[in-house]
Amino acid sequence: MSQQKTDTALLLLDLQNEMVDPKGFFGAMGMAKAVAEGNVIANARKALDAARKAGIAVVFVRLGFRPDYSDGLSVAPRVAKFKAAKAVILGNWGTEFPAELQPLPEELVITKQAANPFFNTGLLTWLMSRGIKKLALCGVATNNAVEMCARFGDDAGFASTVLADCCAAGNMELHKFAIEKILPQFAEIKTADDFVRQIDGANALNL
Repeated sequence: MSQQKTDTALLLLDLQNEMVDPKGFFGAMGMAKAVAEGNVIANARKALDAARKAGIAVVFVRLGFRPDYSDGLSVAPRVAKFKAAKAVILGNWGTEFPAELQPLPEELVITKQAANPFFNTGLLTWLMSRGIKKLALCGVATNNAVEMCARFGDDAGFASTVLADCCAAGNMELHKFAIEKILPQFAEIKTADDFVRQIDGANALNL
């Protein structure tokens, strides 16, 4: 990967085995089916390849906990369910990334214990220290981690773009509602191809 050359960062949110694989806890509840039907992994890989080629900073974000979940603060019912299933425990298959979306050794991997990738992580400091002003977001679930990231990013002064075909939710209606009604308040909505074209266009201007 080339050195960072832009003020943009590509964030891949929770695109980990537990979410995107049918054998994963969340994947088995419909997320993997939505990811497959939306071609999310291939689209995210397209955006990832373009970002790496252009020297855009790449950050992988995953959900992961200690075996006893002592680092998890949420008391929401959804959290109790995956705790009971012993899901998203660090060091296990579920917190690793699929073969198509493997971080390079020099790329940042953020581990979070909440929906918001900025909460109790070093992500904000890392981005600001590198002069990042713009975020391109891929991930699951659209109405959860992606929306939380876009909302916080807006509050923190980042200009965010959500790559809609690089996102999914276990319920298509929730995905569609987030993309059409909620996320446009906090971010631009584009596709992976739009992102690639934008990068190519910027590179052409710099020739």
